[in-house]
Amino acid sequence: MACAERGCRCCAEGRRHSSILYSILRSEQRALPPPGPAPRGCPCGSRRRVALRSPQVACKAASAVLVKTLRFVQNVPCFQELPLEEQLLLVRSCWAPLLLLGLAQDRVHLETVESAEPSMLQRILTARQQGERAPAPAPAPAPAAGRPHHGPHLPSAGEIQAIKGFLAKCWSLDISTKEYAYLKGTVLFNPDLPGLQCTQYIEGLQREAQQALNEHVRLIHRGDEARFAKLNVVLSLLRSINANVVAELFFRPIIGAVNMDDMLLEMLCAKL
Repeated sequence: MACAERGCRCCAEGRRHSSILYSILRSEQRALPPPGPAPRGCPCGSRRRVALRSPQVACKAASAVLVKTLRFVQNVPCFQELPLEEQLLLVRSCWAPLLLLGLAQDRVHLETVESAEPSMLQRILTARQQGERAPAPAPAPAPAAGRPHHGPHLPSAGEIQAIKGFLAKCWSLDISTKEYAYLKGTVLFNPDLPGLQCTQYIEGLQREAQQALNEHVRLIHRGDEARFAKLNVVLSLLRSINANVVAELFFRPIIGAVNMDDMLLEMLCAKL
């Protein structure tokens, strides 16, 4: 009963307050830019900070994929049978890999540019040239009570390259719609999360998703005995990508200091 009451309050709040995410989706449609060239240069370039070249376009595409992804999750009958607390735990832990699978499935390309922020060496040289020390950074303001602090952070070139590498791997395998569905099921039903109560049930669902994927691959790709292993490599690539990087890349440029838990709760309780 408490779960149902919480869901009702959430849905009511969603109706009273217009979600910024949905405002993005209602804005004027724009064409996605073509993929950018592969990064070149010395290895230290992987630590450089980068940003999206067209954040309005890319963030809007990612928001649309997130809505589509949560709609897929909500339509899984086994997921609907779980208590609301279990649903929230699963979605909060896997929204980022599910989003990346959706971006790969929809073939959303990313084009990035290096940040215009000067490097530390540039600051030192400039300060010496001017005969003064580089100014110390101003102290960050204290976070508001009850809200987590989100400091500004641009993803590094290496972090973005990991995302691009994952997308390229998916596209090279030409993953089918069914294979994407089974991969999403494997990611969604993660029994290893702390706090889960239906662990055995969720573990069984993950096992079923993997078995269904294996049977599908053996039926459709009989000549490619390594395909199932290749698809599991895709899952391993997902585990190496930080969810905070995904949030910073696709949602901060438009929404700002976004609290993904609040957004996911609102979307999960809404009728998408």
